[in-house]
Amino acid sequence: MTLEYLPHKSVLFHECMEALDLSKTKSTFADLTFGAGGHTQGILNKFKQACVYSFDQDEEAINNGKAIVDKYQERLKLIHANFEDFPKWSEEENLLFDGIIADLGVSSHQFDQTERGFSYKKEANLDMRMNKNSSAPTGAELVNELPEEELANLIFEYGEERFSRRIAKNIVEKRGQEPIKTTSELEEIVFRSYPSQKRHSGIHPATRTFQALRIAVNRELDILKNTLPKLSKRLKPGGVIAIISFHSLEDRIVKHTFKDLVDNLENRVKIITKKPLIPSEVEVRENPRARSAKLRILQFLGEDFGLKKEKKAKYSRQ
Repeated sequence: MTLEYLPHKSVLFHECMEALDLSKTKSTFADLTFGAGGHTQGILNKFKQACVYSFDQDEEAINNGKAIVDKYQERLKLIHANFEDFPKWSEEENLLFDGIIADLGVSSHQFDQTERGFSYKKEANLDMRMNKNSSAPTGAELVNELPEEELANLIFEYGEERFSRRIAKNIVEKRGQEPIKTTSELEEIVFRSYPSQKRHSGIHPATRTFQALRIAVNRELDILKNTLPKLSKRLKPGGVIAIISFHSLEDRIVKHTFKDLVDNLENRVKIITKKPLIPSEVEVRENPRARSAKLRILQFLGEDFGLKKEKKAKYSRQ
């Protein structure tokens, strides 16, 4: 059953709109993670003459976005694809952009949909694919088929989980009795793998393991590493890239990629955010899922867009 995307306020919304306002012509933008369409609609409402090309690998996001397309007509184009396809697609379409935005978090809709298996809080098959039509291995397949050492390394690397080896050992022991199929089964194994005195302090013990499996299933870090360096080539002079990450692994990739671009492009790009922008206390109270978000912004200066003409960003809290 397809559920309608509920209205929500996009993370770091005002900061993202102000970042895109640094661009020059403000006519063509790309939203690489459409989701419920919050950032896309913000761009269309702020820049009245702009056209936005929005990507999403989740077919449900595209289907629910059709009503938004009807509202904005020719100003909005929805593309059903992972954002790793964007550089090649935009080159083939001969398109350059004033701004490119990506919100790397799993959407609230995906977390809330029980059957997707993203959350340990709800009983579901251990799927975890953002694109349900993907042929990629599911979370259940990884849990039941990876060798113990490889599973432990995955949980440690992608989840930064200190008890990864104990968790992997217990997973292998359990699956030897019967396959692990559901979120609740995996959550129970991870919970029991933690020392008793640490099970109820801090974040839930299963958080990092579920994150690690989701990242692996959807190749999230590999896609980010491969795609992010190519985005600056799709910008007009003065164009901006704004990336929202939700955990340290993503943020580290964005930070170092931006730095490498500055070093390699001989000052043709500039990092706008020396430190990442984070949500205000008000935003976190209104949307607890925003608490770990970080926004980094890069601007392509181009040949005819010198530092003297640079428009200064004034980030306000509203």
